[in-house]
Amino acid sequence: MVQPCPFVDVSGTPYERGRQHGAAVPARVKRSIELYGGQLGELGYDAKAKSALIGEFAKEIEAFGAHYIEEMRGIADGAGVALEDIVMVNARTEVIAKARLVKNKPVEAKEELDDGCTGAIILPERSASGELIHGQNWDWKAECAETAIVLRVRRDDGPDFLTFVEAGGLARCGMNAAGISITANYLESERDFTQAGVPLALIRRKVLEQEHLAFAIKAVATTPKACSNNMMLSTVKGFGIDFECAPNEAFPLYPQDGMIVHANHWVGQIALTKIRDTGIPRVPESFYRDWRVRKLLDEAGRKLTVDDLKQAFFDDFLSPYSVCRPARPNEQGNLSATVAMVIMQPAKGIMEVAPLPAQNRVFTRYSLTEDPVLLAEAAE
Repeated sequence: MVQPCPFVDVSGTPYERGRQHGAAVPARVKRSIELYGGQLGELGYDAKAKSALIGEFAKEIEAFGAHYIEEMRGIADGAGVALEDIVMVNARTEVIAKARLVKNKPVEAKEELDDGCTGAIILPERSASGELIHGQNWDWKAECAETAIVLRVRRDDGPDFLTFVEAGGLARCGMNAAGISITANYLESERDFTQAGVPLALIRRKVLEQEHLAFAIKAVATTPKACSNNMMLSTVKGFGIDFECAPNEAFPLYPQDGMIVHANHWVGQIALTKIRDTGIPRVPESFYRDWRVRKLLDEAGRKLTVDDLKQAFFDDFLSPYSVCRPARPNEQGNLSATVAMVIMQPAKGIMEVAPLPAQNRVFTRYSLTEDPVLLAEAAE
């Protein structure tokens, strides 16, 4: 049986929250560090060079929000690891890309990169309950099922939030008590890594700290980034928007027929007149993954349920290059998979997570206010 993601509940000052996080799941934090820190060694970075590289990103993060570094310091102390390793976990996309550039080792066309996924927002007018539903499949290293946690942060300085995240990280996808939710998808363009920027994980965390969707949009649309990314935002009030983000520009996409579905290729017509999509060699199946999810949701009827969204995300059309991806070796020999399916119902304050859903249909329900509950296996 695939084990549920551990639940970590933290509160207090940023440092105290981090210390509780690190102390609760030290083995998972160390596994996160092992997965990404090893890549720097493979690129020829010794300890001194590694520290210098990561230090650059620590400065960028501290300028964005000093409390983020304090929380990372707490995680490091709680887990008994170095602060620079926690910075690495939170900026690993940008750190590894910068390391490649410095060593003149560009990513090959056959390599799969970060945050492949298929995401969807169902607005209230298409929802059987009349409540917004927001979810995604996250495709990445299968080993990340060994690092994933669900983190609940109780804050004195803003809304509490839940995030599905790799241990040691501050945020990935999630929702907050103000009813704001975020998921994200890998995108790539020729503008990537031509400028400095805030690591993507910290932008997602900034979103979850907001009381109002307008400020969540500001964080996504105006924060300089080092690389492209797609970020899907929604509010419990009944609105969703998708931003296809280049490092220095963001292109909004609005719901169509009460839904937004997005995978890992650029689709906005304005964006496509200005951006060259350089990620297609790594995610060619993206072109039918979003089509399949939308098709299955449309076939399910006008009024959609959480189960309808789960069934669309379980889709195995053209497996193993499918919406729900079984663990399979990629061309580098690493196991790639749909690491988790995450379904959020912000009106109820709940998030359901199934790790490795291609082989596991058991969800755990996490809550902003209650203890986790293991659910029955999802129907075929």
